[in-house]
Amino acid sequence: MGSSVADSFTVATFNVNGIRASRRRGFDQWLPARSADVIALQELRCPAADVGTFPGYSAAVDVGSVAGRNGVAVLTRVPAAAVRTWVTHPPRARGLGEFAAQGRYIEVDLADRPVTVACLYIPKGGLPAHLQRPGSMREQPDGGVRYERKQRFLAAFAREVHRNRLAALSVGREFILTGDLNIAHTQHDVTNWRAARTMDGFLPADREWFSSLLGTRRLVDVVRQVHGDRPGPLTWWSWAGQSFTKGVGWRVDHQLATPGLARHAKSVVVDKEPSPAERLSDHAPLVVTYSAMPD
Repeated sequence: MGSSVADSFTVATFNVNGIRASRRRGFDQWLPARSADVIALQELRCPAADVGTFPGYSAAVDVGSVAGRNGVAVLTRVPAAAVRTWVTHPPRARGLGEFAAQGRYIEVDLADRPVTVACLYIPKGGLPAHLQRPGSMREQPDGGVRYERKQRFLAAFAREVHRNRLAALSVGREFILTGDLNIAHTQHDVTNWRAARTMDGFLPADREWFSSLLGTRRLVDVVRQVHGDRPGPLTWWSWAGQSFTKGVGWRVDHQLATPGLARHAKSVVVDKEPSPAERLSDHAPLVVTYSAMPD
């Protein structure tokens, strides 16, 4: 499944929902078969000692400090020229301090291409207090605590990613933000978008924030650019019920690139498994092929 064009390169982003569990389900077979050049992983959900190795790849990893939660990594064919986590390079944007040790962001400078790849796992939120209805929610009402936490993260991260994007460009590198952003941006990113308007991840505040990252001089949603203004592609389906089989899901996994790199995006593939029994995670890998970048 790797790229057949010698000078192109592929970037995959995949929320594995626990790397150990994903390996039991077949991750180690998917990895060499896909043969992507860069793989961004989210929700490793294990201690550093249990992440394991990835044959054929060098791994930059931040598992975070919350046991069994979060954790991000970027796998590259060639060891990265530089690696930055929020532990080694504390975020500069005010408001991210409370999240810095949670294993939510890692950034690498590719050694073989003028590209910086960032991998992000945004906190799952909840509903604002005024939308919470006891008895109609999967989780206990919390007065909007989870919603407010996510909004704090989003507000601060918007400032941080703006700085990081400019920092990359200032040294001649394109920038790409990959990961599970826990937000579906447009109606094409959710199967039942009308019903989703009052759900975490498709609330007006979530979608407006996402829009604020995009622009002809900021970041481009390369998946939407390539796929077009039509439904899909989806990357997440609930474990429950028949969502996977019926194709009822969301796209919360994204690749947002600076315009110079976005122009090179050629194809988008979601590695959705043939059957529920073969699923590696509740997410599926999102893979974008880019044509050659100038050295």
